[in-house]
Amino acid sequence: MADTAHRKPRREPLRAAIIYDFDGTLARGNLQERSFIPDIAGMKHADFWMEVKRLAKAEDADEILVYMHLMLDRARAAGRPVTRAQLQDSGKDPDFFDGLDHWFDRVDAFADDLGLALDHYIVSSGIYEMIEGCPLFPRFRNVFASRFLYDKNGEAKWPSVAINYTTKTQFLFRINKGIENVYDTEAINRWMHNDARELPFERMIFIGDGDTDIPSMKMVASQGGCAIAVLDP
Repeated sequence: MADTAHRKPRREPLRAAIIYDFDGTLARGNLQERSFIPDIAGMKHADFWMEVKRLAKAEDADEILVYMHLMLDRARAAGRPVTRAQLQDSGKDPDFFDGLDHWFDRVDAFADDLGLALDHYIVSSGIYEMIEGCPLFPRFRNVFASRFLYDKNGEAKWPSVAINYTTKTQFLFRINKGIENVYDTEAINRWMHNDARELPFERMIFIGDGDTDIPSMKMVASQGGCAIAVLDP
């Protein structure tokens, strides 16, 4: 019989995570621009975002809530009520950056060689339902993004989640504490010792592309993780 008395027990792999912004980070442009804004809202991209900025300034409002409102408002005016299936369809053909189709298998294998169990997350100001429709959606353990409430007919009526540049950091803490939902405000604010947290910031990488990612980048880096900015060459 083989001597196993001094054999070291097999270690469970440590969890690590890469957290991505979506628009401009994994894919060029914004998913809303692929078909929703020109075909359903009936506007040019530049005109849509200019109107968002105008309304946000005039009403002293959050730009994320304003753009979500404008999506619904313009669709209703065109007689095109917004449904989950319609939003998913609008996200089915992102202009992904080159190499992304092989990225997840490559980085997962690299992490495995290091003894890490790697998870992938999205934290985005974009529309959840559009990301849900994209072919890479199953690659992510969880997606935190802006989303809509729907009525009994399945039509979007109101934003249920709106994620802006500072609220992105809340979801990094949710990942850190293992609270992977939006609604639970008690658990996320409850004190938790660092040793008890599900995923330490030191084993997080945040990847983003723009000004709206700066607070998340700064927070992850200040907590011992790594922040990476990407751009389209």
